[in-house]
Amino acid sequence: MSINRVVISGNLTRDSELRQTQSGYSVLGFGVAVNDRRRNQQTGEWEDYPNFIDCTLFGQRGVSLEPYLKKGTKVAIEGKLRYSQWERDGQKRSKLEVIVEEVEFMSRNSGGSGYGAPAMSQGGYGGYAQQPQMAPAQATPVPMASTPAPVPAPVDTASSVYDDDIPF
Repeated sequence: MSINRVVISGNLTRDSELRQTQSGYSVLGFGVAVNDRRRNQQTGEWEDYPNFIDCTLFGQRGVSLEPYLKKGTKVAIEGKLRYSQWERDGQKRSKLEVIVEEVEFMSRNSGGSGYGAPAMSQGGYGGYAQQPQMAPAQATPVPMASTPAPVPAPVDTASSVYDDDIPF
C-alpha cells in the first residue's frame, strides 16, 4: 500500500489561469512558492530557499476560486502528487505537480477583518460549519474585473484559530 498525500502552504507566484479542455471541463492552474530554511555554510546565517510548485485544480471549484487566487495570496493546499512525462521536439520532459483537493486561504483581505475568500474543500468550508446557501437570485458569479467582497471569518467566542498573536 502507498500513500500519496501532500500539504503545503505558501504564496501564489502568479495569478491563476483558468482554461477549458476540448470537452469543456475546467482546469485551473497556479503556482505556489514554499520556502526551505537552510544555514549558509559561509555566513552561518539562516536563509530561505524557495521551491516553486505547480498546482492544478479541476472542475467547478476551479471556476469559483479563480477570482481569488491572485499573485501573492497566502494559501494552504492539500492534494496529491502527479508525475507526468512527455516528449517535445525530441526532448524528454517531466513535471511533478500537486492535484489540489482542498484550498485554505491564509491571507487577510485589505480591510483586515476576515479572510479573502472562503475555504473550499470537498467537505464544505475548511472544517467549519457549512455556510448558508444563497438564494438562486444571489448566486451570480463574481465578475472578473471587480474586487471580491470580503467574507467574514468564522466566529468562535471561546478562541479563534486565527488570532493575530500566533507567530506564523
